[in-house]
Amino acid sequence: MTRPRAVLFDCDGVLADSEMLVNALVADQLTALGWPLTAAQSRETFLGMALPDMVPRIEARVGPLPADWVEEISTLIAHEMTRRTPPMRGAVEAVRAVAAAGVPVAVASNSGRAELMAKMRSLGLAMVFADRVFSFEDVDRPKPWPDIYLAAAAACDAAPRDCVVVEDSVPGVRAGVAAGCRVLGFAHETPAGVLMAHGAEVFSDMSALPSLLGL
Repeated sequence: MTRPRAVLFDCDGVLADSEMLVNALVADQLTALGWPLTAAQSRETFLGMALPDMVPRIEARVGPLPADWVEEISTLIAHEMTRRTPPMRGAVEAVRAVAAAGVPVAVASNSGRAELMAKMRSLGLAMVFADRVFSFEDVDRPKPWPDIYLAAAAACDAAPRDCVVVEDSVPGVRAGVAAGCRVLGFAHETPAGVLMAHGAEVFSDMSALPSLLGL
């Protein structure tokens, strides 16, 4: 197995076990606006989507949102993630093992910048990823477009074809494949068959990641 030139991680559902917390906040907000949702329904509806891409779907149900809604919900999530960001079991150790093997790592997420940095600090990974942290705000187009993974690969001084993306959602897998990367699909919530259908090699245990990378 060829050793990757860089490993590019998604955040929610890969590094942070935060999707239900985040979706509970979103569900509360949308319920108050007139679209009753549970956290599980919010996750099913918006999995892998950046906040700006969520807006048209929300407005189709509740009408125009306040102009500052995206900023407000992003700030609310960032505050909650500062207070507590549950790690995905084995993920922090896997990232540190990859970095310790001398392979550059980056994180590329459809989260907002403030929210993503709060998660990195809470997980203790801010120094590991350093300036190789990319949110949807850093590129022209969020996942499923390839922009964010192309930017992350460039930050690692690596060609996309030599990078491995670690993802858990269909939009993320599609983004990694479109960027030309090898994609490992972490089957935590999304069924393995769904991730495979979009081009991912599936695994289910973060502690296995270093060996899957040939490290």
